[in-house]
Amino acid sequence: MSDKPDFKLLFCLFIVAVVWGTTYLGIRVAVETMEPWYITSTRQGLAALIVLGILLYKKQLTWIGWENFKLQFIPAILMIVLANGFTTIAEQSVPSGLTSILSALSPLVVFLGGTMIGQQKLTLKGFLGVIVGFLGVVFIFKDGLGDILDPNYKTGILYLSIAILSWSAGTIYTKMHTHKSNNIALNLFYQFSIAAIIQLVLALILNPDVDFNAWSTRSILATLYLSIFGSVIAFFAYHYALKRVTATQITVLNYINTIIAVFLGWLLLDEKITFDFVIATVLIILGVFITNYKRTRGKAEQSEAK
Repeated sequence: MSDKPDFKLLFCLFIVAVVWGTTYLGIRVAVETMEPWYITSTRQGLAALIVLGILLYKKQLTWIGWENFKLQFIPAILMIVLANGFTTIAEQSVPSGLTSILSALSPLVVFLGGTMIGQQKLTLKGFLGVIVGFLGVVFIFKDGLGDILDPNYKTGILYLSIAILSWSAGTIYTKMHTHKSNNIALNLFYQFSIAAIIQLVLALILNPDVDFNAWSTRSILATLYLSIFGSVIAFFAYHYALKRVTATQITVLNYINTIIAVFLGWLLLDEKITFDFVIATVLIILGVFITNYKRTRGKAEQSEAK
């Protein structure tokens, strides 16, 4: 086997880490004047149109069959409709930095989920990582338990919890079935289209009297950014990488997302970064690292294992 690094894979991992770190800021800006389900339906609808253009240009647009359609329907619901939709709703009341920190728990959820369904063994190292990550969450709220009494804040955290669970479940499911289809663009077209239709229906039901004139240019541009970079480019990179690394390994990139999101929230939205906030971030990242770190074996040891 070749020892040469896979630069295409490294580039895709870099895109996932950096771009999704900026989407927390983008969502926060978009919800300033736009309703969440209109943001998500517009985001996924535009993404579907972009991918459609790519497929038409390459003459690859085709019906994928009911079996593959079902495989795309489940991650579309879990990762785009629920995870993306509820994260967007949550950021109406939860700061982007805090949202990203709590979302960084998804690697731990993926680890626990994989253990529960027998994909990996529950080890002392993994258990320790879960505990450390959980302590990070506790640290976030130790001085702010009174905020939980705020209905809007409490609802935001609830939606965010559902988003984290949905994203983690979707990641595990996608990894289990990623080998069954090689056309990433075609799969994403169906996923984006499914999500956009469902989210648009939700938008029309929940906000039938929306005032489009109230939407600011700033929010609209943020939504366009989310569509082009957060959906099309990042999802392409994510699915490419997921074919080549484990589900837990790719979700570890969430800690880079967190660092970027917290920094941008502080820099551009004046979100506060307290010492407790820093400690909580370190604990969660440390928990993720402990859970997912694997020492690279030397060549001699690898030869022995063969």
